[in-house]
Amino acid sequence: MRNCVGRVLLAVVLVTSAQTSWTQSASKATSPEKFEPFEQWRDFVQKSDATGLKTLYSTNPVAQIKVGSDRDLDISGDVRFWTGIKAKSMKIEVLQSEASPVQPGTYQILFRAEIQLAEEGKEKTFYITEGQLWRQQDQAWRLILAKRTEPSRLEQPANIKKDIYPATADAHADIKRTLEKAAKEHKRVLVVFGANWCYDCHVLDLAFERDDVAPLIEANYEVVHVDVGEGDKNQDLMKVYQVPMDRGIPAVAVLDSTGNVLFSQKNGEFEKARALGPEDLVKFLEQWKPQKS
Repeated sequence: MRNCVGRVLLAVVLVTSAQTSWTQSASKATSPEKFEPFEQWRDFVQKSDATGLKTLYSTNPVAQIKVGSDRDLDISGDVRFWTGIKAKSMKIEVLQSEASPVQPGTYQILFRAEIQLAEEGKEKTFYITEGQLWRQQDQAWRLILAKRTEPSRLEQPANIKKDIYPATADAHADIKRTLEKAAKEHKRVLVVFGANWCYDCHVLDLAFERDDVAPLIEANYEVVHVDVGEGDKNQDLMKVYQVPMDRGIPAVAVLDSTGNVLFSQKNGEFEKARALGPEDLVKFLEQWKPQKS
């Protein structure tokens, strides 16, 4: 089976040598405490102050900057990225802020940046999630390691702990009940195939909660999630609804209330949910919603 992009605890890296999970600690944080060096970093970014920003990076050892799954940047490249964003607005939300539990003298930060840009006369929002590790050096804190996601049009979850696809669920029974409910309410059914380990499955699930998406789903669809495990569960249902497993997950089929397949994902349209924009979801849902008489 094709691996789901981001089959890691988070697209953000496990930033310590002991492989501390950002998701474990981030999920516990309710009101992250302020860390002054990061506040300086944020201030320099929002002022596009490249000179000031560069002073916060460690040079001995040289700070490591990683982007996505396979790109490395030097300090100057990272500074150019953050100070070169021509944003109409940028909101930085700290998700985690705490001393590292495994490396004395270090501090870890996890944040999400919401960036509004004006492109071709239209406003578009992008999201970036970044994990940072800071170390105290000669009475000053320096950034020694950072890992961020590629910019995404959809908001990215801080962790993948949500149990979207319960392992004990009976998918056949769930679909039957969902079809019965859809028939009573004159709706269609979204069958979403995925797995809890799949990062993009969580991205899509979070997108379904957006203010511009959730009302459209609530008014026109019933949603049922089907666990595919490691590609070894509910494969009969994927065949019934004409969704090839080798095209990746999350994968979507649209049914009418009698169970007829109206749409089936054959080309991995939702596999890389992070590459979708909210307007793509809205267009899809508008296209396949029931026509009101």
